[in-house]
Amino acid sequence: MALVTGAARGIGFATARALQERGATAVIVDLDARDAQRAAQAIGPRAIGFGADVTDLAAMQRVVTQTVKQRGSLDIVVANAGITPKPSSLRAMDPRLFDRVIEVNLLGVHRTVSAALPEVVAGGGHVVVTSSVYAFINGALHAPYAMSKAAVEQFGRALRAELVNHGASASVAYFGYIHTAAERDGFAERVGDSFEPTFPRGWLGPVGPDDAADAIVRGIERRAPRIFAPRRWVPMSILRGLVNPLLDRRTERNAMIQAIVRDADQIDPCVVAPAPNAP
Repeated sequence: MALVTGAARGIGFATARALQERGATAVIVDLDARDAQRAAQAIGPRAIGFGADVTDLAAMQRVVTQTVKQRGSLDIVVANAGITPKPSSLRAMDPRLFDRVIEVNLLGVHRTVSAALPEVVAGGGHVVVTSSVYAFINGALHAPYAMSKAAVEQFGRALRAELVNHGASASVAYFGYIHTAAERDGFAERVGDSFEPTFPRGWLGPVGPDDAADAIVRGIERRAPRIFAPRRWVPMSILRGLVNPLLDRRTERNAMIQAIVRDADQIDPCVVAPAPNAP
């Protein structure tokens, strides 16, 4: 049994489908129960769908209980649900949105894993937590998102070390720019688009949800500590201690980047999105 959150669409849906194609039974979890059930029907007759808010520990515990009751076990968990806010400076951002991003992207991962961990440990299973390349690049105009993904990275690393004695394991998945609705809504708009030319050439070429899903499945099969999609971000992760001070200095001094930041600083404060659990 493989439980995937934020799985009604995007990376989560593609991952659940890929896991079922490899022989697992997919458990689709999303904020809207109807969306989750429709996704399960699209994946195949063995898949099941549940509506739950990943920030609600009791709701996630009920999903795990129902999964075990209906299917007998839970071996794999992919904590994928998250939200991607539109670019905004910290000064212009609505504090409620900041809190919501941390609540979903970080505490939602913790509560998902916490609810499932007894079953994963009992079966010597595997957990994947979804981080981002924003765990190790400058998060200007995406501060709460970058904070949440950096924290998820540390959570996943600690979790992997702690699961060794139980015969279970964990991976941290780092994604670059993936063609999803969340990426379009959060990054691919005026301010986000204007940032693209400031990155080194070749860094931002996005890949599709199926590529991300394939990387996750291969990572689970190998019980890999780290999963990257696209792989071009691996060197940056390895060299972050050397490269990041240089990139931070460039962010502070580059006239184009600072003009973009000034522009974002004038945008009206964002509002909290009503349906947050998209990958």
